[in-house]
Amino acid sequence: MARTYSETVPDPAEILAQRLKEAMVAALGSALERADPVLRRSDQRRFGDFQANAAMGLGKQLGRPPRQVAEAIVNQLDVGGVCSNVEVAGPGFINLTLDDDFLARVVTEAATDARLGVPTVTEAHTYVVDYAGPNVAKEMHVGHLRSSAIGDALARILGWLGHRVVRQDHLGDWGTQFGMLIEHLIDIGWDSGGRSSIGDLNELYRQAQSKFEGDAGFAERARRRVVLLQSGDFETVRLWEALVEESRNHFRRVYQRLGLTIGDGDVRPESFYNDMLDGMVEELDRKGILREDQGALCAFPAGFQRRDGAPLPLIVRKSDGGYGYAATDLAGVKYSVTELAGDRLVYVVDARQSQHFAMVFAVSTMAGWLGEGREAEHVAFGNILGRDGKPFRTRAGDTVKLAELLDEAVDRAAQVVESKSPDLPEAEKARVAEAVGVGAIKYNDLSNDRVKDYVFDWDRMLSIDGNTAPYLQYAHARIRSIFRRGDVAVPGENGAPVPAVRLGEPAERALALRLTGFGEATSASAAALQPHRLCGYLFDLAASFTDFYESCPVLRADSTDARDSRLTLCALTASTLRLGLGLLGIDAPDRM
Repeated sequence: MARTYSETVPDPAEILAQRLKEAMVAALGSALERADPVLRRSDQRRFGDFQANAAMGLGKQLGRPPRQVAEAIVNQLDVGGVCSNVEVAGPGFINLTLDDDFLARVVTEAATDARLGVPTVTEAHTYVVDYAGPNVAKEMHVGHLRSSAIGDALARILGWLGHRVVRQDHLGDWGTQFGMLIEHLIDIGWDSGGRSSIGDLNELYRQAQSKFEGDAGFAERARRRVVLLQSGDFETVRLWEALVEESRNHFRRVYQRLGLTIGDGDVRPESFYNDMLDGMVEELDRKGILREDQGALCAFPAGFQRRDGAPLPLIVRKSDGGYGYAATDLAGVKYSVTELAGDRLVYVVDARQSQHFAMVFAVSTMAGWLGEGREAEHVAFGNILGRDGKPFRTRAGDTVKLAELLDEAVDRAAQVVESKSPDLPEAEKARVAEAVGVGAIKYNDLSNDRVKDYVFDWDRMLSIDGNTAPYLQYAHARIRSIFRRGDVAVPGENGAPVPAVRLGEPAERALALRLTGFGEATSASAAALQPHRLCGYLFDLAASFTDFYESCPVLRADSTDARDSRLTLCALTASTLRLGLGLLGIDAPDRM
């Protein structure tokens, strides 16, 4: 895919990495043409702006002292016009400091570019991102937050970088639980023509589950009802469709509240794959992947064992002829590859399903659906915990409903907005409270490393200080207020000119350097499928802006040139915060 940004916007990290590679080849031979310079941003100013650590590993490989290797690389390194200083430090670190004029030009040009100087990818993939996926006849609860927030953020980031993204909402609308529920509805004479709320369905589901666990006869009828559903029995399907309709209405409302980019056209429920299952089983059987085990058709991928050491089966078709979610997940992999042309399949599902997905991917590879450039990854995530370190629940011990959680977040945010901006019109207060409340919930989830559990803490997530959405939103709003107070045009907005950046103060330079890292942060988040990397960058950017704002007057700068330069830095910072939060699915109000 061709780049769509102005080719005049240089990327310091990309330039330095390329120059270092060239120097390594010139100094040490063509065998290092693809060697990694191990370039990273320095943590401390005294180590320069960037540090290259390749010499440490190359020294062992070549049998030479790392410092000697580093000096040989530096002797061949051409960074004229890019760096003002290059030095070898310690046992063989190469420290590089950007030239101030070069750095100023980079941020000035980024401020004139719609993509803020970040190119689209040169090699685009088709990502099929499976996320959200609540269960029909159940209200969405706090457990659905992580899949929804993480999946949507990844879909946004990947799409913005230039990949083709296909969103998939794999609703749970099939299987034993629906046989159980429908059988109960028939028992009580439930009328699908009368409207039932999702709360009613929740209660009916609990009743059915209790009956299923305590009545063996009912449990057997429920299992037979599953087969009737999967075979298209009219009455069974009629009741099932009523359940699905009411549930999807509920899901739409919650998705809209969360600001998810997933829509009706992205829904691929378990039932979607029903007509494909027999053919898929025939294909797997024909390829010698299935064998019968206690009446069920199972796959036995290598490397998976029971506790007793016996091979662990993936049950593709049950002994009663029905299909479970292993079958629909396998069909989903095949459909994503063959019909959607996906070459990167991403499943945003909690970590408890890790073994299941590992087995599904292994069987899909055996079938030839994965491999040869087609990959699948389980984007696992941890649990949301209460302050007691246990799974987050209400005081009564019930599961926290997601809609009610969002309501409480907005109510609490409204108090924050009232304390900060009591003079805002009421309608605007309500809009800002919605953005802050929902944003706080989502950012609190996204800013944590997804593989880890985290504690749900209202006070921390709604704080104006620290790594929170309100802190970032407030930083953006404060920058926007500078232009309102000064009654000046925002550089680059609505055709307004972009004054050149001039770097004189250390805080100006630190902010400019931080602004050049946005592309790296988005690319790193996409490569690792970890939104918290982008969150960390945005927090560091806001902190750098705070330091800049406290030490460098903007509207009352000493000269017109300094004032205009700082207005450009302010505008680019606001644009970066707004775009970065937007990629996380979070709004950035102009006022707070």
